[in-house]
Amino acid sequence: MDPITRTLPPPSSLSTSVVSFLNGKLNAKEDLEQAPALLSELRSQCHALDQSLSDLNTQLRSYLINHASHSDRTGVLLRDIDAKLGDLHLASSSSSSDGGSGKVLGEELPALAKEVARVDTVRTYAETALKLDTLVGDIEDAVSSTVKRTLRREPSTKSSEEMRVVAIRTLKLTEDTLRLVAKTHPQWTRLVSAVDHRVDRSLAILRPQAIADHRSLLTSLGWPPPLSTLNSLGPESKGSTDVQNPLFTMKGNLKQQYCESFLALCSLQELQRQRKSRQLEGQNREIALNQPLWAIEELVNPISIASQRHFSKWVDKPEYIFALVYKVTRDYVDSMDELLQPLVDEAMLSGYSCREEWISAMVTSLSTYLAKEIFPMYASQLVDEDGTSGMHSQARISWLHLIDQMIAFDKRVQNLASHSGILFSLQEDGKLEKLSSFSVFIDRPDWLDLWADIELTDAFDKLKPEIENERSWSTQIRGVSVLSAQEDSKSPAIASAFHQRFSSVIDRCRSLPSIQLRSRFLKLSGAPIIHRFLGCLLFRCQEAEGLTALTDNDALMKVAKSVNAARYFESLLKEWCEDIFFLELGLDQVTQLDTSTDGNGFGLEESSGNGILYEEIRRLEEFRTGWVEKLSTVVLRGFDVCCRDYLKNKKQWQEKGEEGWMVSQSFVGALDYLQGKMSVLEEGLNRMDFVGVWRSLAPGLDKLIFNGILMTNAKFSDGGVERLSNDLAVLFGVFGAWCLRPEGFFPKLSEGLKLLKMGKKQLQNCLVGGEIWLKENKIRHLTAAETEKVAKNRI
Repeated sequence: MDPITRTLPPPSSLSTSVVSFLNGKLNAKEDLEQAPALLSELRSQCHALDQSLSDLNTQLRSYLINHASHSDRTGVLLRDIDAKLGDLHLASSSSSSDGGSGKVLGEELPALAKEVARVDTVRTYAETALKLDTLVGDIEDAVSSTVKRTLRREPSTKSSEEMRVVAIRTLKLTEDTLRLVAKTHPQWTRLVSAVDHRVDRSLAILRPQAIADHRSLLTSLGWPPPLSTLNSLGPESKGSTDVQNPLFTMKGNLKQQYCESFLALCSLQELQRQRKSRQLEGQNREIALNQPLWAIEELVNPISIASQRHFSKWVDKPEYIFALVYKVTRDYVDSMDELLQPLVDEAMLSGYSCREEWISAMVTSLSTYLAKEIFPMYASQLVDEDGTSGMHSQARISWLHLIDQMIAFDKRVQNLASHSGILFSLQEDGKLEKLSSFSVFIDRPDWLDLWADIELTDAFDKLKPEIENERSWSTQIRGVSVLSAQEDSKSPAIASAFHQRFSSVIDRCRSLPSIQLRSRFLKLSGAPIIHRFLGCLLFRCQEAEGLTALTDNDALMKVAKSVNAARYFESLLKEWCEDIFFLELGLDQVTQLDTSTDGNGFGLEESSGNGILYEEIRRLEEFRTGWVEKLSTVVLRGFDVCCRDYLKNKKQWQEKGEEGWMVSQSFVGALDYLQGKMSVLEEGLNRMDFVGVWRSLAPGLDKLIFNGILMTNAKFSDGGVERLSNDLAVLFGVFGAWCLRPEGFFPKLSEGLKLLKMGKKQLQNCLVGGEIWLKENKIRHLTAAETEKVAKNRI
């Protein structure tokens, strides 16, 4: 044998892997030629592995050194703490003899306590981080296991469901720990943020998978059920179909799987609510936390898709759309209370009613369809018929018909939801929006403006015949006034017509789900009706004034009826403003005004006096008071004309009264005119505004007669004083029909007559007494100059 040739080791001494490697590389004689290259490759690989092993040993040595160093530092720190505690004990024991305790307690003890607290914080942080890392690792393992089982399409989902339950339970433990950390150690934000990031990634996988499994179960149950047949879809249809509820018919293992899946979704949602509540601490959390129930949405979505195939056929007959949605909602609402609500309660998902969530989800699906398909089409039809008269526009009629159907639908749905104990009269806007088909206007205020314009045009079209009918202005409303139960309002029938139209707008406004929408709609469609009413009243009053200057009785009655109508409508508005509906609108208006004025509150108290209708009430008051003042001015002007000769005759005050006359003959005509006009106004005006007329007229007459007689150079004898006294007694008697002491409304004449009746000595004292004498003699409405003038005219 060639000495250079080496013998191979026996095959039995080689491992199985080596034998397999050699068989693969040296399978034939020709392969022996490749042996040197193979040897070189193996040597190269062995060298690389040796180098890698050397690097790992070096790295391990470095880790051990670092660990030893950290352990040494920790040991030194602990030994230092132990030594300081020993020193503290020795110092405490000898403090009674050397007085050194003050230094220990004042300097060393705080530093020691701070060091102990730091070490404890580090230990707590490390323990918390390790605990959270372990929990998150368990979550990721459970989620990964669930996904792998789903991808393998295993026939049984039991193990997958069990792993999902484990993941949810671990998620809750993690959230409880994070909540405790955020409360006790708010400075550990990076730790909380890192854990939240990993948990979010797991939830992003877990929730879609849970929803997909839940949908698969619903399909197995036969959901969605077949919709009602077309013959039972009339708007007034109340009978139930023969289709059975799959939620009631499911049994056995399928029912158990559905309940577990439903419970898992609810638990995931409650976990998400808790996480959002913690993350949004100190912020407005209501919007983020008030989310629809996921499991109920999964029931509604397939029904919504199936229903839309029917909706597309009924675009011109919306009553069928609303009838179908209501019928489906009503037929399956009982299963929500009986079957699903206990599962929601078991999941500790607080604040949720399955009945309410089912109804609100169905209404939301309807509102979404209306917003996408119905309203855009109706709005485009209105644009196409823009030049058509409002009375005959088919697009406007269709729009109003759609609104009528929405109002009726919302009433039926809210009545259906009321069985859960919800009080809609005191309900906040957030929940009411979910149960109202009018929520389509929240995101489309332009449609709300369009609707308000249609309502306003329709109201004006219905009011036009009433306005043009003169009988509406002459016939009085039979009934009692709002402000007084003992008087007739004397308002013309036109006021009742405007009241009916305005009430109709208010009723439709109540159907809107938010205060902002109601306020906007009322301003756009309600306020213009009041403005139109006020404009009609003003036109009639100006027409009467322009034709006769209010000198004849017919003109006075025309103005009086307009004032009565304004009083009637104003009283109604004030009564409405005390209702909770208008108080909420007024409060919202004040809030907006406060925001627009940067919170300085200037003018808020005044503008909020009568709520949202403050401006309209103020205009009605200004109109009424202005024309009441004009009526008294007209009577005063006519009285002035009638008694002009009476006032100019100065000699009569030095003569005795005319025989057979209790009053001056030249004054009779003026008194007759005054009594005649006041009788007309008393008959035509309501009692409250008539009081305003005579109370405004009395001071004018007082000033007119006082300046025309007592402030002139007329001289008064005893007979003249008696004559003036008789004339004023008759004048006071006219007003005595409406008050007990009419002379109190004529202060200047009463006090002037009092001066004229005084004796000579008193008048002399008056001329020298000045202001003091006036106070002593209770002369309060005459100045010293006026008193002197009257006293000098007495002869």
